[in-house]
Order: sequence, then structure tokens, then C-alpha cells
Amino acid sequence: MSEWTSKDVPGQTGRTVVVTGANSGIGFQAARVLAGRGADVVLAVRDTSRGEDAAGRIRAGAPAAKLDVRRLDLADLASVRAFADGLGEQFEDGLDLLVNNAGVMALPYRTTADGFEMQIGTNHLGHFALTGLLLGELLRRPEPRVVTISSGAHRMGKINFDDLQSKRSYRKWPAYGQSKLANLLFAYELQRRASAAGTPLSSVAAHPGYSATNLQATGPQMAGSSLNERFMVLLNKVIAQSDEMGAEPTLYAATTPGLTGAFVGPSGPGELRGHPQVVSSNSRSMDETTARRLWEVSEELTGVHYEFTPVAAGA
Repeated sequence: MSEWTSKDVPGQTGRTVVVTGANSGIGFQAARVLAGRGADVVLAVRDTSRGEDAAGRIRAGAPAAKLDVRRLDLADLASVRAFADGLGEQFEDGLDLLVNNAGVMALPYRTTADGFEMQIGTNHLGHFALTGLLLGELLRRPEPRVVTISSGAHRMGKINFDDLQSKRSYRKWPAYGQSKLANLLFAYELQRRASAAGTPLSSVAAHPGYSATNLQATGPQMAGSSLNERFMVLLNKVIAQSDEMGAEPTLYAATTPGLTGAFVGPSGPGELRGHPQVVSSNSRSMDETTARRLWEVSEELTGVHYEFTPVAAGA
């Protein structure tokens, strides 16, 4: 059997898609392929000027691409709500696919507009709120799907409910691992709840392996460490696979028929690189008690409560 590649993405005409963090890296490549296959793609980005530049690059290769650039700052719940409200007004027939891709990695200690530690706040809580606010739009469609991007770093994560926001102690890599573990716990719990409610929603998680994007250099830049920044750039050149390859697990998770409650990653050694396949996650990510508690805490912190009641298209 031949290896799956982005060329295997089926036609997407008639589907409406939101990709967060679509101006660069994995998000850009996923948006580019989906738009090229005919999807109406919303590029949800923090900086709309960079988003417009990304849209221009996509149109250069696919002049007929249907693209919409919208501002979304996942580190600000007011921005998340404004984005969801605007999307619901424009796309009355619903949303087929939400790709929760945007994220930050190994930053110096920072907080979001709502006082959350930046990594758990952006990577998990922002996407938790966004998905909940768009749930009604998703359930208007016959085969809605949510793809949440995690990382192999979930294996070093632990959900510290006693100090979820790292106010007492902050270490950037454990905090990153916690946020990526939270992504997986959320993706699996979303599938359980959607299935229990009898909805057709599919929730799938994915991770890109070690892929060359600007994510690796952001933390050192914010810390003012030019040496670490150069080191990360060097690693990207020597070890990492391309962002095009890194986007393949996302695209596989987003477009493979019948895929539910799965985790997709690269097929190579250590899942660092290679073509996509369904992979396993650790036992912590499968802990349903932790997942339920994290869900309840996330609802309390964001003020977003999920309603799994299907809504007729155009209602």
C-alpha cells in the first residue's frame, strides 16, 4: 500500500473550513491544500496583514481559491467570541471543519488577556472556547469534524489542577507539555460527548512531528536569546521535515472518511517525520476522569458551555 500524501486529499468543494494560525507553518500548508481542493477556507489569524499575505501566496498557486481572512486572537476570549459571532452571521449554512492549529511553544512566562498562563491559555483554553462557540455551526452540517493539533510533547505533560496557570511555579517546557496533553484530553473527550449525544461530529487529534516552522524560534526570541534562536533555526535545517510534510497528519485527520476519536502523526522513527498514520498516545491522555475534570474547569474558566443539540441548516 502506497504512503498517504497531500495529493490524496479528496475534493473539498462545498465544504467550509476554519484553520487557526493559517498565516504560516502547518496551518498555512493545510489551508493551502484544502483551498486548492475547492474548500471555502477561513484563515483565522492574529495579524490580518500577515493573513492577507498568506492568502495572496495561496492564490498565486490556486487563483480560484475561496479565502476569507479574519482576526482571531486565542489569547483573548473577547476576540474568540467576536470571531465566532462574525462567522455565524456569514456562514448561515454551517461549518464543516474546524482545525485547531494555532499555538505557542516554550515561551517565557506570559499571561493572556484573561489572566491565563499563555501556553495553556492559547493552546487549550482558547481553542476550547472557540470550538464550543462554533459547535452550533458545526452541527448544522451532516459530517462536521474538529481537528485539534497536539504534539509528541504531550508525553512530558501532566495536568496540574493545583496550579494550572503556573502561578506558583513556571517551567516553560513542562507548561508546554501540559498544554499539549490538554489538547489530546480535549479531543478525546469531545468525541465521547459528541457520540453520547448522538451527533455526527467527529473529533480527531494530530501532531506534525518535528517540522520546520517559526514556532521553534519564537520562545528564544521572546526571551532575548539570540544563541538559542540560532540553535533552533539550525535544528530546523538539519533535523526537521518541511512544513508541507508536517501538515500531512493534519490533512489526513481532516479529510479521511470515517476517522473518529483518533490520533494521527508521522510514521517514521519516534514519530518525528514521515507520512501520516494513526498513532498511539500515552495513558495520561486516555484518562477519562482527568478529561472530565479538565472539561469542567475549562468551561468554568472560559464561560463557554457546550450544547450538543443539532441545528437545522439555515435556521
